[in-house]
Amino acid sequence: MTHFVLAHGGWHDAWCWESLIAELGHWGHEATAVSMPTDVPGRGAQSYAEVIAAAVVPEGSVIVGHSLAGLILPLVPPLASVKACVYLAALLPDPGRSWRDQLGDRPMADWFYSHALPFQQRDEQQRTFWPAKVASDLFFHDCADDVAARTSARLRPQASDPVAERSPVLSFPKVPTYYVMGRDDRAVSTTWAAAASAERLGVEPIWIEGGHSLFLSRPAQLADVLAGLGTAHTPDHHLNAKGATS
Repeated sequence: MTHFVLAHGGWHDAWCWESLIAELGHWGHEATAVSMPTDVPGRGAQSYAEVIAAAVVPEGSVIVGHSLAGLILPLVPPLASVKACVYLAALLPDPGRSWRDQLGDRPMADWFYSHALPFQQRDEQQRTFWPAKVASDLFFHDCADDVAARTSARLRPQASDPVAERSPVLSFPKVPTYYVMGRDDRAVSTTWAAAASAERLGVEPIWIEGGHSLFLSRPAQLADVLAGLGTAHTPDHHLNAKGATS
């Protein structure tokens, strides 16, 4: 049995993992979904990492970070017993740079720039949020209509701190590392993800047919992949992994 810690991306919360947790349970695995303070101004990547680390069990957990949480994952292994890091359709830190600095490299999908970003809004605290229809088309376009509508309505505002701050990541931890990506992601560029995961993590993506929110649109298939990765920490079993040890 593997214990997973599931860290949501921007605008989301712990509830987004419910279907995946159920599917992992069918494989005999346990998972804890954390709720990071993404809607609280003044909380940066390090404070998010502390939330994730607090959910890691003493015998060690596999941590999974979706989208924005990819900027946080490398900060967790120094704080807790992490068996592996799984970046899911994730942003990746570039040590010494903020995510806003990285935006000049066009890491987001073309669809994001043309059909989503022009409609992003800000509240009185300068937190970003999405109109429900835009969120549905961006994040949940390959989900069932009722799931997309219900989930879009539950999104919350996102504070800017983890994307505006200079990344506190100095280097990537030496733990087994994987990158999982949907081929039809409308948020993160698949071209960028393939290049960045190779350059920064030393791995090739594990591809799944689907969009940005595979935990909602393809929970059984994603659970299948994660269940395999959860036990793939020996030389005979590691799959596209960097830092695996016997």
